Amino acid sequence: MPYHIMTPRFPLGQTVATPGALALGIDLAAYLRRHHCGDWGDGLCDEDKQANENSLKDGTRLLSCYHVGKGRRLYIITEWDRSSTCALLPEEY
Repeated sequence: MPYHIMTPRFPLGQTVATPGALALGIDLAAYLRRHHCGDWGDGLCDEDKQANENSLKDGTRLLSCYHVGKGRRLYIITEWDRSSTCALLPEEY
C-alpha cells in the first residue's frame, strides 16, 4: 500500500477555535492538518471543493467541512488573506 504524504498548500495564519468546536472533545489538530493540506472534507460537494481549489489561485476564503460523528459537522475557515484560520460549528458561523 503506497503512503500519501500530506503537504501544506497555504498559510494558516493565526489558528483559533470557537467554544463549540473545543467542546466536541476531538483532536482538532488532525482536522486542521487535513484542511491545511487541501483535504476539504467529506461535507462539501464537488463544486465547493473546486471553489477551494480556485481560491488557492485567486486568494479568496477557504472552507472545509468534516463529519465528526453523531450527526455533527466541523467547519474550518481560512480567511482570504490567510491571516487566520478558525475551527467552528456550523451554528457558530
